[in-house]
Amino acid sequence: MTSMIRAGVLVLTLCAAAITIAKPSQAQNTDRLEAFLSATGFDVALESMKLTASSAPAMIGLEAEDFGQQWTRLVDEIFDAQTMHDMAIDILSQTLEEDLMIHAVDFYTSDLGTRLLVVENASHMKEDDELKSESGQAIIAGLVQIGSPRLQELKRLNEAVGSEDASVHAIQEVQVRFLMAAAAAGVIELRMDEADLRENLRRQEGEMRRNMKVNSLAASAYTYQAFSDDEISAYADALEHPKMQKVYALMNAVQFEIMADRYEQMALAMSELRPTQEL
Repeated sequence: MTSMIRAGVLVLTLCAAAITIAKPSQAQNTDRLEAFLSATGFDVALESMKLTASSAPAMIGLEAEDFGQQWTRLVDEIFDAQTMHDMAIDILSQTLEEDLMIHAVDFYTSDLGTRLLVVENASHMKEDDELKSESGQAIIAGLVQIGSPRLQELKRLNEAVGSEDASVHAIQEVQVRFLMAAAAAGVIELRMDEADLRENLRRQEGEMRRNMKVNSLAASAYTYQAFSDDEISAYADALEHPKMQKVYALMNAVQFEIMADRYEQMALAMSELRPTQEL
């Protein structure tokens, strides 16, 4: 999976319909699904969600540091890699069609796919997002200065792994579910109902979209800097294939459903860490 998965707090699609509508011809056995997760890097993308958990307290005006070691223990428990892994297997066993699974695995086990997977996994698990962002933006600035066509190919990569509209709505849904769960647990006191909260988030869409574009493009520039222009173009072609589009739509939906669920659980658990805060 591309680095865009984590950019902008994992910029990808949350679409419940993608989980419930796409009916598989038959359930895949666990071993083949495990191979799919490993071959595509989806297992690492799921595990990397733990690295973004420090942003959760900011939604209620706090910082992860405010909780000390309690926060580290909570994140380790809620974002347990095996738990998220099992959740993904459970959903994919009911939704991932065999021909789509084979198509994705065939690409990511090819020479180019294997090399891409190595750098993508490393990028997902790199904790210094600031360094990655600054390095990526410097690369982008250089590409703009020389008028390199590589810039357009990087944009193709980002567009191929998920639509901007769906990505924005996914992030908003995670935020709403987290805040509503936090309010229900007494962690915060909301001064608005869910409808007003959603409207407030919609008013912030413009800034969110701008940040997402900048962050995702910088992340891609950083992640794929060792690949040639032709290889970047070949990857974009592969991602734009109709079957790969379906695979990514499903993986994105699964990832954001798991993320929203984990953030909800984290909000509920936070009631044990800090007294009620007003929002």
